[in-house]
Amino acid sequence: MAQTAVVIPEKIFFKIGEVCDIVGVQAHVLRYWESEFSVLSPQKNKSGQRSYRRKDVETALKIKQLLYNEMFTIAGARKKLIADARQASRGEETVVAELVENQVESSAPTLFDTTPVAVDANDVDSAPAVGLSTKQREALRKLSVELLELREMLKKRPEIAAESSAV
Repeated sequence: MAQTAVVIPEKIFFKIGEVCDIVGVQAHVLRYWESEFSVLSPQKNKSGQRSYRRKDVETALKIKQLLYNEMFTIAGARKKLIADARQASRGEETVVAELVENQVESSAPTLFDTTPVAVDANDVDSAPAVGLSTKQREALRKLSVELLELREMLKKRPEIAAESSAV
């Protein structure tokens, strides 16, 4: 069976109808997949509408590939996605370590390009968080990677950067 390449538009958020068009399934199928696959979890805005990120669209495409083309069961596809996510997170740790190492070695800008602010010892709210759990550190690492990716996307699209700085 020949596979056609799917082009995902350069957007930060997608509505459910847009994702349906890209993936080639109906909205009820996407909503069902959300209930079956924890890795597919779009954000919801105040009115309850789903806002899919690029990662969610890629995940939906992967789910469709596993279910429709590779003929996995729901349970099998779930296990495959979890295994892939674990493998990717191990790779992300390496990428984050390399990014930190490269930024320390060079004078390249870091994620936090502001001048350091002196912290008052009595001001508990502004003190750095110490004693974070492994899960919290991992969440911060992932957030850092996503922020770096967003910054790179903004560098590629100057008109978006101008809009976001105007807000």
